[in-house]
Amino acid sequence: MEKKVWPGDSDEEHPEVFTKIPPQPKTKKPGQLTKEQLEQFFNEGYVIINDFFDIEKDLEPLRRNIDDLVDHVANKLYNGGKIKSLYKEFGFHERMAKLEEEFPGANVIFFKLGELPQAARGLWTNPRLLNIVEQLLGTQNIVGNPVWNLRPKTPNNEITDVPWHQDSGYMDSNSYKILIPTAWIPLLDATYENGCLQMVKGGHRLGKIASHQCCYGDTWYITLEKEEIERTLGADMERDVMTCPVKYGGFVLFNNMIPHRSLCNTSSEIRWSMDLRWQRADVPDGFYGLKAPIEMRREGQEDIDINWTAFDSVNRNIVSMHDNENIDDEFDTTMHGPWMDRWEINNKNRHTEARAKVLNAGQP
Repeated sequence: MEKKVWPGDSDEEHPEVFTKIPPQPKTKKPGQLTKEQLEQFFNEGYVIINDFFDIEKDLEPLRRNIDDLVDHVANKLYNGGKIKSLYKEFGFHERMAKLEEEFPGANVIFFKLGELPQAARGLWTNPRLLNIVEQLLGTQNIVGNPVWNLRPKTPNNEITDVPWHQDSGYMDSNSYKILIPTAWIPLLDATYENGCLQMVKGGHRLGKIASHQCCYGDTWYITLEKEEIERTLGADMERDVMTCPVKYGGFVLFNNMIPHRSLCNTSSEIRWSMDLRWQRADVPDGFYGLKAPIEMRREGQEDIDINWTAFDSVNRNIVSMHDNENIDDEFDTTMHGPWMDRWEINNKNRHTEARAKVLNAGQP
């Protein structure tokens, strides 16, 4: 029987985009990758950068911003009669988990806020980080991809366990052809126990998208079967899976074509992390035209006036759903979007049903 082709499937291969090191800057700049790190990124698809950030200057302010956002969610739930306590006695490592225990889906409410904290803006435009991005993209004309995430990975919670996937599986077809590097930044030591990342080393080398399915468990996540990774991407799942623990102050740098996942958090504390993405300014945005990328650096002008107001005016997590019925329901814990339309729905759940209802109503 002929295999069914889904809208997200493609036979296109662009290995040179993801394996060929572009021309490097002529000037040595702070933070740049070493020759060995650069080679690992393009050969293996990822590299771990240790001791990169100034913890007190770059990361601790973001943790304080997160505390404020969690407090906002707690008050929203409390004032809405969804929880009986604000759990103010708990801090950065536990409070969100307490909210989730009393109101399953508090994580989703947090995720839907779509609010980019001030410290996260500074992190995204960190000059040393942009110097690395310049190396990877081969240009100073850099924009931030609109897909960024601030993630609370609460203990033993399926909805925070992201299964095997390629980032391009969530993006539109233009992302097959362009490099979109991601910096995955943990806000505490990321370990095997609290759910660090795993990468399929070399799974990016064909520059090819594998066939994903939707959706994993009771989540909105697409997923890649191990057999599909081996069959389509030529990986050996016994040999090529690499676990990536990272100390606080470091990060994992990877491309949008390498299969990866996060492990279950079996610890007693929340594993917070932030993922940030960039791309060349002269390519399509990679997320269905729903939210424009944001210019961060241009040729000959590294320090530019960034238009955060325009960027902040569109909440990607809301516009991606086009769900007029639930748009005013601040306690709706379903998530859906156009990535679901690209892949086989092999597991229906409340998230896929919400998407189907929107599509059946004739919305985009």
